[in-house]
Amino acid sequence: MDKVVATALEAVADVPDGASLAVGGFGLSGVPNVLIQALHERGVSGLAVVSNNCGAMESGLAVLLASGRIARATGSYIGANKEFARQYLAGELEVELIPQGTLAERLRAGGAGIPAFYTPAEVGTQVAEGGLPWRYDGSGAVAVASPPKEVRDFDGVEYVLERGIRTDFALVRAARGDRHGNLVFNKSSRNFNPLAAMAGRVTVAEVEELVEPGTIDPDAVHVPGIFVQRVVALTPAQAADKRIEQRTVRS
Repeated sequence: MDKVVATALEAVADVPDGASLAVGGFGLSGVPNVLIQALHERGVSGLAVVSNNCGAMESGLAVLLASGRIARATGSYIGANKEFARQYLAGELEVELIPQGTLAERLRAGGAGIPAFYTPAEVGTQVAEGGLPWRYDGSGAVAVASPPKEVRDFDGVEYVLERGIRTDFALVRAARGDRHGNLVFNKSSRNFNPLAAMAGRVTVAEVEELVEPGTIDPDAVHVPGIFVQRVVALTPAQAADKRIEQRTVRS
């Protein structure tokens, strides 16, 4: 039951080239930076990542993106990541953009063993009708386009069929975790982390504070240990290393 792994490098040692990854975080909040850096140090490439965004301010998944380690990204927000946009338009990166709520439910459904579900969110859009450019050929033409999705009527309302997402691995960051893998997230850093943790076949969690089993109130657990296979305890310096994406001060 003790799922603690000594180092981040050891925790991701079996992630192969071409693996699919669900990664928690939103902007700079709740991003498993230490595990991502370990993947970068290992030189793993050809990754298919599923995450809200693909890193920001040269941190998070932006570390893997900048070094050309990501082949495909599924997410809902590009933001101000200029390198992401450059790779996408140059045909170096395949991108599937989907509504944020749909992404969350696809991860949750995959983790809950639900293969697909219907949602009204995309009806009448190109997301449902197909033809969105997933990959360009480098000259501005579309090399790979999204396929049309099934649309079905329920009680006079149209819904689009979406598939649940399961990935080979998941990387998440929690404020607290015990040796059994039970996790607690702090405020907004909870974001996509529980959903990513559910979706991974092998989930690795970096935790800012490692505690003994029984320390966390069962009612306070956000992700039960059944979803987590490995736990890495961060050093105090790693736990405190948190950046601010947009700093605003009063005059």
